Amino acid sequence: MRVEAEFVTSAADAPGFPRDGTPELALVGRSNVGKSTLVNALTGTKLARTSAAPGKTRLVNVFRVRHALPKPFCLVDLPGFGYARGGSASAEAFEQLTAAYFESRAAAGSAPGLPSTAGSLLLVDARHPGLEKDLAAFDWLAALGSPAAVVATKIDKLTRAERTRAERTLDTAFNGPVLPVSAATDEGLKDLWTLIARLLSNHHPPRLTPRPR
Repeated sequence: MRVEAEFVTSAADAPGFPRDGTPELALVGRSNVGKSTLVNALTGTKLARTSAAPGKTRLVNVFRVRHALPKPFCLVDLPGFGYARGGSASAEAFEQLTAAYFESRAAAGSAPGLPSTAGSLLLVDARHPGLEKDLAAFDWLAALGSPAAVVATKIDKLTRAERTRAERTLDTAFNGPVLPVSAATDEGLKDLWTLIARLLSNHHPPRLTPRPR
């Protein structure tokens, strides 16, 4: 199925976030986990800028996508957490921007024009399962209670034996199934589109199960 995609905006604060009511799917993850690369793989374009240097994305980047779904939706590439060029102050600013995004979307029921749906994909690096920052982000998203799922990127970087161990560790760490994908080989992208459709659906979309305390 052909995918049509276009850049919408880059926002540095809440007033710059889109307000046209288009459903959104937020990509959350550490810097250099491959969010922008995954956007490009899903859309078959080079809309999202990628960089080998972590912490370079300082804005919320929004892309409108048309696929085999009932309505268009937006992929929202959020700033990566855990590292920022400029030190801890920059890292804190990035995380404040991400929090501002989710806070604005939580107000959708009372603010006309805000998106009616806000699902999330937590991206984690398959080579480094169960990192503290990833687990903290998982707990935060699980507490929100909105549709969300976990996706493991760069699965192609692992040998068969490493992959088996990583997938077992990921499923345990995140208290449920984690979808492995590769933007380099397109592995898992078909299943990811199915997952995206579920996240944006009103009929029993997946949600994160909080980890035992």
